[in-house]
Amino acid sequence: MSETLIRKAAVVVTMDGARREIAGGDVLIRDGQIAAVGQGLVAPGAEVVEAAGCVVTPGLVNTHHHLYQTLTRAVPGGQDALLFGWLKTLYPIWGRFGPEEMFVSAQVGLAELALSGCTLTSDHLYLYPNGARLDDTIAAAAEVGLRFHPTRGAMSIGESAGGLPPDALVEREAAILEDMIRVVDRFHDPREGAMVRVGLAPCSPFSVSRDLMREAALLARDKRVMLHTHLAENDEDIAYSLAQFGCRPGQYAEDLGWTGPDVWHAHCVKLDGSEIDLFARSRTGVAHCPCSNCRLGSGIAPVRAMRDAGVRVGLGVDGSASNDAGNLVAEARQALLLQRVARGADAMSAREVLEIATLGGAQVLGRGDCGSLAPGKRADLAIWDMAGVEGAGSWDPVAGLVLCGPTRVRDLFVEGRQVVRGGQMATLDLGAVIARQNRLAARLGA
Repeated sequence: MSETLIRKAAVVVTMDGARREIAGGDVLIRDGQIAAVGQGLVAPGAEVVEAAGCVVTPGLVNTHHHLYQTLTRAVPGGQDALLFGWLKTLYPIWGRFGPEEMFVSAQVGLAELALSGCTLTSDHLYLYPNGARLDDTIAAAAEVGLRFHPTRGAMSIGESAGGLPPDALVEREAAILEDMIRVVDRFHDPREGAMVRVGLAPCSPFSVSRDLMREAALLARDKRVMLHTHLAENDEDIAYSLAQFGCRPGQYAEDLGWTGPDVWHAHCVKLDGSEIDLFARSRTGVAHCPCSNCRLGSGIAPVRAMRDAGVRVGLGVDGSASNDAGNLVAEARQALLLQRVARGADAMSAREVLEIATLGGAQVLGRGDCGSLAPGKRADLAIWDMAGVEGAGSWDPVAGLVLCGPTRVRDLFVEGRQVVRGGQMATLDLGAVIARQNRLAARLGA
């Protein structure tokens, strides 16, 4: 039996049913689960982690990413483009990737997430050049130690057929469905506490056919896995849907079976009131990506309206090439600020956005075993040291975590195993991985 006692935190933010915050709190971890949360806990023989001056939270949850894009940050020609122009700049570069690029970029992206307090992340990989496979990113996640929800994405409509991606990056739909079956059968773990669950994720309405969207939904329900795609990201996206399908994106999704508690959509910046109501009724989830939406000039997603209607919302850093960072706690602050810009200073509190970043994301990904610190939940948690310069003078350490920082976690536990220790990765030689990443980037840019 393995036990760890996190002791005497300034405050433990539980995100339990009562949203308790325990001053001077302790958390006892036993065999990958939360065994107890309270004050003055005693566990003879347990490893003790002192947390004086720290805020302890559930691990943050990232509901949308493209990990491969950490290899293409700040690429000239794409820095100031809208979504479609940005994609056209990056597609030829991504076409030169292979398994090594996918693996190393995933390592870097996952480490960046871990250092920002993330314990569970999804990933949307929708292109597979030169022998790359979803297996490459799954191997990277196993090495880094994060809980992982990769999705087998796809593009099937190239430029010659009226789509956006170049023909060299699209796949035959029969081959896509065949590989979807392969990765689910090989990697998906439906059990509580699973470290890997797989979803199905045709890339977007402008890069796959209606048939593939419909077939993927049927396959996902047969395999009992989740569905994910991009939806209603910007004005170009809405115009495309109206021109090509004669309806708004929400109606398109509903017609093809893409609403329900087993579905979550990325961005949803341009959902209207009827689409928000549809998502609320169907319990469809949303991955809100505030920094990416700013970076690409897409707009401010109606998160306040979604939350008020009962839509499940989590946060996503999105791909590094459209962010260009992958810091999840910084994403939470940006989400709060944007809702205040759009709706006023009382539109969203620090505690609400922290809930979205933890419990909200776990709910979007269907992980009832994660997202809160309560007995029986998985031992995924972050320890934030408020004693540094960022937190100096903060009267309310919980709000201060979001409003002023820090933006790097002190310690991170996933399934009770320490992934970050003292602000440094404990599971891999990050310096060596960064050096390898930079060599690959230089080779791509040569």
